[in-house]
Amino acid sequence: MANKQERIATIIRKNLAEIIQIELKNPHLGFVSIPEVRVSKDFSYAKVYVSFIRDDDIAQGMEVLEHSKGFIRSSLAKKMDTRRCPELRFELDDGYKKEERIAELLQNNK
Repeated sequence: MANKQERIATIIRKNLAEIIQIELKNPHLGFVSIPEVRVSKDFSYAKVYVSFIRDDDIAQGMEVLEHSKGFIRSSLAKKMDTRRCPELRFELDDGYKKEERIAELLQNNK
């Protein structure tokens, strides 16, 4: 079952990246990357982790994604070959900040 979840998550991630970069034409969004997507066991929810290049874009970018959630989900449903399209939940991925902090701490301890 986990393999199917991973496979669906990969398909969703690929399609969302394409939808956000090409179809969603909003100048306030900035550059967004999708490092990870996690799908629930019943495939009804997808937690989409997003990261932004600039810290200035985070608040406005998350607002744009939440506002455009319906359009993004309908575009995703057209691209997917599944019975139902999961409800999308956008979450900020701050993993890179943690990595930078760890690298900084390791650098200072040398």
